[in-house]
Amino acid sequence: MLMAETIDQAAGLRRMTKPRPVRVIAVTSGKGGVGKTNVSVNIGVSMSSQGKNVMLMDADLGLANVDVMLGLHPKYDLSHVLKGEHTLEEVVCIGPQGIRVVPASSGLQTMAELSTAEHAGVISAFSELTNAPDVLIVDTAAGISDNVVTFSRAAQEVVVVVCDEPASITDAYALIKLLNREYGIYRFRIITNMVGSAQEGRALYNKIVKVTDRYLDAALDFMGVVPQDEFLRKAIQKQRAVVEAYPRSKSALAFKKLASKVDSWPVPASAGGQLEFFVERLIMASQQGTGASI
Repeated sequence: MLMAETIDQAAGLRRMTKPRPVRVIAVTSGKGGVGKTNVSVNIGVSMSSQGKNVMLMDADLGLANVDVMLGLHPKYDLSHVLKGEHTLEEVVCIGPQGIRVVPASSGLQTMAELSTAEHAGVISAFSELTNAPDVLIVDTAAGISDNVVTFSRAAQEVVVVVCDEPASITDAYALIKLLNREYGIYRFRIITNMVGSAQEGRALYNKIVKVTDRYLDAALDFMGVVPQDEFLRKAIQKQRAVVEAYPRSKSALAFKKLASKVDSWPVPASAGGQLEFFVERLIMASQQGTGASI
């Protein structure tokens, strides 16, 4: 009996010490001004409120603004981690509902330009996290820069935010085309933002699918819509997530629905679900170069 109990305890300890899978999601867009960071912030805060351990990484290394959107005032940021002045744990800010934010700084050089020592520093920073998140949301820059491509290639899920404007649609397609043809990314989750109704959001998604189905070998998944909402604008002015400032507003309810959908996606079961693996993929992508054209 004692032997069986000892075996059970040993098995339990192994399960406890085994790193749990981490879902890594890149939220991106072909064009700026489509509400990409709002999507990242509100889905992240919603998931945190649902009991998930969420980390939100500001990967717009040139124009960081996640901290501004949440009214946070970080003393340190990712640049201090890269310089070896502080650990990742030390620069993380705690936001609403306990979401952990990794702030970036304006003017920081892109991941593709980091030195070998800085590469090692980033890997070390993430691998030494004492409390690995359930979900890592990476809020990328807009466009098809090396930075955007690198983070998108490193993530397990790529969420593309688009609104019903010709430039937004064209640039979203350009981003999907680049990631699909040049880097073999097959699946993309689409969020239609700032739309008048669910029907308009679905119609916008269908416009993009019509083109991608014809010219690309890519699978697009309609993740959902976020309606145009005055309360979202008010929340931005207050530097708060709308899901917290106006939880019953149309946009807040939409973000909560999107967060629930993310939570329903299959959880990575392999080593690819670990934070260390995410960073290794990030480094590999940047070292291989991302200067391809479309």
